[in-house]
Amino acid sequence: MGKHAKPSGKSLTTAPDGGARVRPLPLRSTVRLRRPVDIWHKPALSAVVAMAVPDLTLYALGRLDLILYTSAGALCALYAHGLPYAARARTLLWVVLGMAASLGIALTAASLTTSAAVLVVLASLLAAAHKMACEATRIGPPGNLILTFVAASAFFVPQRLGQVPLHIVLALGAGALAWLVCMAPGLVRPRGPERIATARALEAAAGLLRTRADGGTEGDGGTEGDGVAHARHTTAAAVNAAWHTLFLVPARTPARAAARAGLERLLVRAESALGEGAETGAEAEAERLREWARLLRSGGSLPEVPLTAAQAEELAGVVAEGAGPVGVGSAPAGFGLRQPAPGAQRGVRAVLARLAPGSPLLPIGARVAAGCVLAGWVSLAVGVGHPYWAVVTAASIYQANTTLSWQRAFQRTVGNLLGLVLFSVLLPLIHTGPLTMIALALACQFGAEACITRNYWLGSVWVTPMALLLTEFGARLPETTLIGDRWIDTVVGAVVGLACCVLVTNRRAADRIDVALERVAVAEAAACRLLAEAPAPGADDARETGWARDRLAGSLVELREAVEVAAGEWWQRALPEERIARAERGGHRALAGLVRRLEAPALAA
Repeated sequence: MGKHAKPSGKSLTTAPDGGARVRPLPLRSTVRLRRPVDIWHKPALSAVVAMAVPDLTLYALGRLDLILYTSAGALCALYAHGLPYAARARTLLWVVLGMAASLGIALTAASLTTSAAVLVVLASLLAAAHKMACEATRIGPPGNLILTFVAASAFFVPQRLGQVPLHIVLALGAGALAWLVCMAPGLVRPRGPERIATARALEAAAGLLRTRADGGTEGDGGTEGDGVAHARHTTAAAVNAAWHTLFLVPARTPARAAARAGLERLLVRAESALGEGAETGAEAEAERLREWARLLRSGGSLPEVPLTAAQAEELAGVVAEGAGPVGVGSAPAGFGLRQPAPGAQRGVRAVLARLAPGSPLLPIGARVAAGCVLAGWVSLAVGVGHPYWAVVTAASIYQANTTLSWQRAFQRTVGNLLGLVLFSVLLPLIHTGPLTMIALALACQFGAEACITRNYWLGSVWVTPMALLLTEFGARLPETTLIGDRWIDTVVGAVVGLACCVLVTNRRAADRIDVALERVAVAEAAACRLLAEAPAPGADDARETGWARDRLAGSLVELREAVEVAAGEWWQRALPEERIARAERGGHRALAGLVRRLEAPALAA
């Protein structure tokens, strides 16, 4: 899934009878501020530029009533900033087309019926489709929220059927501009995304080495402490994500192949931390990894990284007849690059597999649909004429489990309340004219992206006035009505949505753990068979070792994600904690053995 709970550092408790139990819902961590994500400024600036150009154009043409439609395309600029540019181009194209299709469905429905109750149902079903599609594709932030916000708003915009094509064209045009804005940095730093992904892996590996050196092991059996175990999981996940990023980088020319090979050498070095024990030199290696990460982030030249013969053979891939192992700066296209382990589903097949019957995404889709419908109907029952914000609120709170959904509901309510206060303070400026409204909307968009990664409630403080400003361009409503309706919708959406989240339980979350445990067992058994054999010289053995490591690392990351999702369910059967702990210990032990088999001979540069 796209986002998952962070490990709390607390061990799970089991019901005495081994059955289902109720888990407490946290509060302090719900409002705590975090460090911002390292690339928050990229989607922020991209969205501001993509929105500013059409907004100012519409202002010059005197058609600010069309801003909602251009904003639909412009907001696509918030997506795919963590992907390499080749993959980003494809992903953004699908996002723009998906946004246009959602907008078309909403506007067509608005033109064919004026029944608010029917429109709520249609908006809710579309919101559920957005949620499942974004989770299945693992598109990442901002996920389904932007798609649902635009589409739900459009369901309640007065519309004639003949106007729909023009409005779709406006959205597509703004989406094309958003595509260009997001691709433009590739002209300056064409390898920026993969360098950042590699830098994150280096930083995580440095953190593991430092944590191991500081905390060491605890217990009579020399078992790892919680801090070391968490750092190990974090490093495995960061390295796994970085490899997936590099696999998306094409190497059609020698220069591109050489650049990717250099990043792979750094990533192999970061990966070696998973096989290290607490020993002298770990602090120096940690500092070296951090320095390499700083070089990657600043755009500096790639450092020379020594590898063992086995690591070089693995990266050499299938060596053509008469060709030797490939090094940095000499890699012909297609050589010297690690290939993903065979057998893994990718692309459309992987997405369809995640949506197959029995998928844990299906209960989440049911939660979204039921919660949004009930929230919209309750909003109508209490007198709100355009209940789209209740639908958006209900859709936004559904996360991977009940605990995260509770946190999001609380954050959304607090953030929207403070956002309404901010909107009230800005009213004197808003009344000065449309140019000021455009400037404020852009400022709020930037503020939302700057703050939302620190905590969702802080980002919502800026999202709320921006959303209200977008509605003001189309049809001005009395401020008291606008603010009152938004507050009612927020409370209704959060309360009803959370109630449906609690009542519609995701019992498949625990089933996902069973599947993940089986995959870890299979991958560990294959790794142990390989480790029982003596290493054979040549690329074949090194490649098989690398593939076994990739499969085992991926299955361990999936198991940890499944555990964290299930642990956050408010009502769930007791988890097989002993099996999980045993599988993770054995899996990481085998993973360390595979890494040591390809390990660098020395930590000295």
